[in-house]
Amino acid sequence: MSAPLDFTKGHGTENDFVILDDPDGRLELDAARVAALADRRAGIGGDGVIRAVRSRAAGIDAPADAPEWFMDYRNADGSIAEMCGNGVRVLAAHLQRAGHVREDRFAILTRAGVRAVKILERPTGPGAPWQVRVGMGASRTLPEARAVEIAGLRLDATDVDMGNPHAVAFLPADVDLDGLDLSRRPALDPEPAEGANIELVSERGPHHIAMRVHERGVGETRSCGTGVAAVAVAAALRAGDESRTPWTVDVPGGRLEVGWTEEGEVTLSGPAQLVADGTTLLSA
Repeated sequence: MSAPLDFTKGHGTENDFVILDDPDGRLELDAARVAALADRRAGIGGDGVIRAVRSRAAGIDAPADAPEWFMDYRNADGSIAEMCGNGVRVLAAHLQRAGHVREDRFAILTRAGVRAVKILERPTGPGAPWQVRVGMGASRTLPEARAVEIAGLRLDATDVDMGNPHAVAFLPADVDLDGLDLSRRPALDPEPAEGANIELVSERGPHHIAMRVHERGVGETRSCGTGVAAVAVAAALRAGDESRTPWTVDVPGGRLEVGWTEEGEVTLSGPAQLVADGTTLLSA
């Protein structure tokens, strides 16, 4: 039987995570244990599990100049994911609160590479959110790479790589985003070999869009940070907008802002909230 395990529960625009503090890489974390922790009925519940571990102790091939901390991120089904934009913000808040990192600017290593973090605002009181900006790296796009099929519609989709894969489709103006059934995964044609996160997008105004997402290994979630970045990139491309003006993106769990640095790196800004600490007796 596994020993009791301390955890923190957090979320970024209601994309929620079980956070495990494992600085020295002593925790055995396999797919079965991740799925048990993330189970919303028999476990703690979450869209994923984040292990906060030092890069040198993470059991990965980290470069010599890697940041001190690595985000070991797993989807709710136990599968390994390359990157999670909301997860990076929540992990940044956890590292700050735990005293692991004290600077307002620091970097976190992910499976998609190094991500720069800036703490914009600290909590104003117990339970209040942090505000965090994350450098999401450069995006890669392939317009009309495939089609998304949902509700009798066949929509052209843009492939956007944000360190993990996304298929972004814009809805016709007469289709209600909120009325779509995402309890089942929309079909992609052709299907990517490694799967993809699927985003459905509606326009709300100038530089303002709304989206819903069906995530690999999870299902529909209330938010997806890399997905938010992907839809803003696709929206700018679709509009022929090269101004790098920030885009506001509404998700069921809140609102995020996507911008670009002078060098062209995509940035994601928004809240990160730590809501509970506890100890679980769960074993795999």
